[in-house]
Amino acid sequence: MPAPAAPRSLAAAAPAGKAKLTHPGKAILAGGLAGGIEICITFPTEYVKTQLQLDEKANPPRYKGIGDCVKQTVRDHGIRGLYRGLSSLLYGSIPKAAVRFGMFEFLSNQMRDEQGRLDSTRGLICGLGAGVAEAVAVVCPMETVKVKFIHDQTSPNPKYRGFFHGVREIVREQGLRGTYQGLTATVLKQGSNQAIRFFVMTSLRNWYKGDNPNKVMNPFVTGVFGALAGAASVFGNTPLDVVKTRMQGLEAHKYKNTWDCAYQIMKHEGPLAFYKGTVPRLGRVCLDVAIVFIIYDEVVKFLNKVWKTD
Repeated sequence: MPAPAAPRSLAAAAPAGKAKLTHPGKAILAGGLAGGIEICITFPTEYVKTQLQLDEKANPPRYKGIGDCVKQTVRDHGIRGLYRGLSSLLYGSIPKAAVRFGMFEFLSNQMRDEQGRLDSTRGLICGLGAGVAEAVAVVCPMETVKVKFIHDQTSPNPKYRGFFHGVREIVREQGLRGTYQGLTATVLKQGSNQAIRFFVMTSLRNWYKGDNPNKVMNPFVTGVFGALAGAASVFGNTPLDVVKTRMQGLEAHKYKNTWDCAYQIMKHEGPLAFYKGTVPRLGRVCLDVAIVFIIYDEVVKFLNKVWKTD
């Protein structure tokens, strides 16, 4: 098979011609690298967003806007100031992406037809499986721990000395269950997220390649498709993201469960409340997904050259 087959690192994009499968081990390694690099690139946007959200309650506000926030941060702390708190997100981003792509490739390798095809519907199912896996294995415990840390830092005498100490204390006091608040909402959110993204990526890749499974996709095209997939997931599952956030927030005790949370939001705030934060989330997610897919594809291309698998 000619060398250009490597760009089909995403199994969803491997129609026709007995296409080469991507080994799940390569997907795990490439996914982890992609997740880590992506968060390093986009973290300043997360930092600025968080500072502006916290600044809303200040009187008078400290920052005039995004540009002023960046300017003051760099002036007072240097460029490194825009990366404060990066380590905590790296702990989650690397294994999350590794689990996501590893599970997707594993499932898609089982669901391809005899020609190596993975149609859009099967791509959606594999994406759903990948999203559920990352939710249970990584996202839910990491998000829950993050919320508990934030809460702890606002107390007069914080008891968590660091990330791993905090995790150990939470598990000691509340058991493993203490790290799984909002599991149902998280599974629904991550499952639908990846189902939508991989469905869109599968559809667009198959459309782009047409009858030529060896057609090379350059990083720009991959990035555009990734951004479209990210946008689709934002519009498709922002309501679940809102419910998840409420279930993991400091007021989570007000809700009996995930369904009660959704009911109360609808009853007291109306349907538009399910789309709070859509615009800022849209920009971040489109960039996030585009970068992850580009890096993932490029890393797998490299691995296909140095790591030979059947």
